[in-house]
Amino acid sequence: MRILIADDHDLVREAIAVFLKSEGALDVLTVATVDEAVRVTTETGSFDLVLLDYNMPGMNGLDGLARMIAINEGRPVALISGNASRAVAEQAIRAGAAGFVPKTMSSKSMITAVKFMAAGEIYAPFNFMQQAPAATGNLSQRETDVLRGLCEGKSNKEIARDLDLQEVTIKLHVKTLSRKLNAKNRTHAAMLAREMNLI
Repeated sequence: MRILIADDHDLVREAIAVFLKSEGALDVLTVATVDEAVRVTTETGSFDLVLLDYNMPGMNGLDGLARMIAINEGRPVALISGNASRAVAEQAIRAGAAGFVPKTMSSKSMITAVKFMAAGEIYAPFNFMQQAPAATGNLSQRETDVLRGLCEGKSNKEIARDLDLQEVTIKLHVKTLSRKLNAKNRTHAAMLAREMNLI
């Protein structure tokens, strides 16, 4: 089985490669960008499965997925991500992805998912796909302003000063928008906002 892993995080990329090699995947190649993935596939031929990180350079949302599907001659291409939303996973599968693999999965589950997708099946973890979708359409203008501040790495105090509000008000907005986005904390909210192009 030939597998290509494209992820800009060295540790993640190498860890997944080690898992797969230990389970008998004979040929596992790793690259850090979509462009490198395209080049390797063009030079060496299509892969039984390509795993693409949703957030790496060159992805441009799902554009990188479409490029890779085209270049891999119709063979499976799947997304991996540490923080993509259920909506992104659903869009990817609609766009032709062989599946969606959260990086938080255990190594055993990931290997099962890889084998499943390489065999031509579509994989999406049931628990992940059952999560309530983030209600992104109902952020107020003020919540969006606060979210922009979070994305810029500002503290509640700095956001309060920028918006001419009390710090306690900003705390309430952060709590509300985190709930609406299904975010665990302010950092997770900022990551989701970038991923969903809310800002």
